[in-house]
Amino acid sequence: MNENKEFKPYIPAEKITPEFTVTSIVMGIFLAVIFGAANAYLGLRVGMTVSASIPAAVIAMGVIRVVMRKNSILESNIVQTVGSAGESLAAGAIFTLPALFLWAAEGKMDKPNIIEITLIALFGGLLGVFFMVPLRNALIVKEHGVLPYPEGTACAEVLLAGEEGGANATTVFAGMGFAAAFKMIIDGLKVVPSEVSLKIKNFSGEIGTQIYPAVMSVGYICGPRISSYMFAGGVLSWMVLIPIIMLFGEQLVLYPGEVSIGEIFAADGASGIWGTYIRYIGAGALAAGGIISLVKSLPLIVRTFRDAIKGMKGSKVGEVTRTSKDIPMGIVLACIAAITVLIWLVPAIPVSFLGAVIIVIFGFFFATVSSRMVGLVGSSNNPVSGMAIATLLIATVILKMTGDSGVHGMQGAIAIGSIICIVAAISGDTSQDLKTGYLLGSTPRKQQIGEVIGVVASALAIGATLYLLDQAWGFGSQELGAPQATLMKMIIEGVMDSNLPWGLVFIGVCLAVVVEILGIPVLPFAIGVYLPVQLNACIMVGGLVRLAFDKMKRKEEEKKEIISDGILFCSGMIAGEGLVGILLALLAVVGVDKAIDLSKYLNLPPVVSSIGSLVVFGLVILSLLKFSVWKKRK
Repeated sequence: MNENKEFKPYIPAEKITPEFTVTSIVMGIFLAVIFGAANAYLGLRVGMTVSASIPAAVIAMGVIRVVMRKNSILESNIVQTVGSAGESLAAGAIFTLPALFLWAAEGKMDKPNIIEITLIALFGGLLGVFFMVPLRNALIVKEHGVLPYPEGTACAEVLLAGEEGGANATTVFAGMGFAAAFKMIIDGLKVVPSEVSLKIKNFSGEIGTQIYPAVMSVGYICGPRISSYMFAGGVLSWMVLIPIIMLFGEQLVLYPGEVSIGEIFAADGASGIWGTYIRYIGAGALAAGGIISLVKSLPLIVRTFRDAIKGMKGSKVGEVTRTSKDIPMGIVLACIAAITVLIWLVPAIPVSFLGAVIIVIFGFFFATVSSRMVGLVGSSNNPVSGMAIATLLIATVILKMTGDSGVHGMQGAIAIGSIICIVAAISGDTSQDLKTGYLLGSTPRKQQIGEVIGVVASALAIGATLYLLDQAWGFGSQELGAPQATLMKMIIEGVMDSNLPWGLVFIGVCLAVVVEILGIPVLPFAIGVYLPVQLNACIMVGGLVRLAFDKMKRKEEEKKEIISDGILFCSGMIAGEGLVGILLALLAVVGVDKAIDLSKYLNLPPVVSSIGSLVVFGLVILSLLKFSVWKKRK
């Protein structure tokens, strides 16, 4: 406690510097929309999203310090606070909302309109921010020195090292530019195939790799350990499970397939078996992994909630300084009450009064848990998907028991799950941002208002983004697998209709249990089982590049700088590819994509095409080396 009273932020409370300015808000909104759209595209492809806080902070520093010649660290902090809200809201939305589009494609209901998606995202995001306001003093101030908040502290360090902001911002922008060019060559002009596959004679398994910069970047940022778990899951699916299914069941017609397994393989190869059977095994493993991670976290969750509530009760209003001003509690409670009523009454959201009450109770509980857990173990280890699965199961059972079944019940369950998922994602992000602000000396109220602005901007953009991506390729397709949303859809259908291929699902559940017994993290392995092996292999390549960087024989400080530059470049590549992915979706919708497709003119032999793909992939890796290991430093 004494340590907290003695803590002095970088900018003292009595000093007033530019913070909540037109520049910081406009830049923050711009980055929120960009990183939100890019992360939505990435998450729907790969099943994972990455934090946008540090890239947003670096870009803010580069523009504010270098271009605008201003020297305000708090202004840069507001930019990253607003900007990172887009990524978190996108992460919560894409894990659930595409399920509505999947049902629409099956003819079970009409497509959700943009207003419905926007309102669900908006209400979830606002609740996530408002639930975090009363928790700030308990978690950020009173627990300073106890809860490290890794990403929030790292972001503060990046902003404090602002002297190099221009150079670091150049690295992020270079990553965006290179990835945009590669993505246009691969998926726009289609000069080379997007993946290389190896098929072995008389063996129905398949191995290969995609060549996308963003997918490789995910592997680099996650590191070799997580990448290897995902790759192992992919190898098990494509080199073990698919060959076993073919070996013993070639002549069988096995539900949910409508023709024999041999006919499915003859028509679509290993990917046909994967799409018909393996995805259910992967979904079972994913669901079990989410629940296992939640159960393992239960003691921490209960302790976290209890400690946070105690902290709130014990917090006394002392001297009110600039660095201790939050949004007034009366306004916060009024907003939460108004949002609850709107969730119940707005026709676009198919949630009853009971559903609205479930959202507020579970939302506050999971917001509390999420904000304290990211303080302990970081945002990447926050079991948001486990929380969403648990909420969906409980909400679906309650809705069915109260007679709200069928299409309306399914829509209500996914709306409840979506809002809770977004609440957990946003509250975790808000707590990291408030930690950054606490270390730097930012005004909490201004940061909280910045989060609200970021949520509003991102919510307005996410509906259009999801509509565009669905119209271009369709969720559940090879381009946009939407793994978590497909899983949520299956859970709701399983409870409401009981029409799942439960045998395959339980194989996945047992697989997850075995992996947990072996001491391997279940979720990355389960995602690997669920996704195509080519995608997992591309992530593994990024993990191997990171491993090579980690093992370099350089001075520790130099090695740390090289790895950091690599992360910034990869963050830029993810943003760049995501933005071009959105652009290509737009071109596909208006029908221009065929006009720029050069593949029909090239007609290269498969071997030559594969070599071309590997050359492009080599250039992607070389560009990463150029801006990290071979980067010129002062």
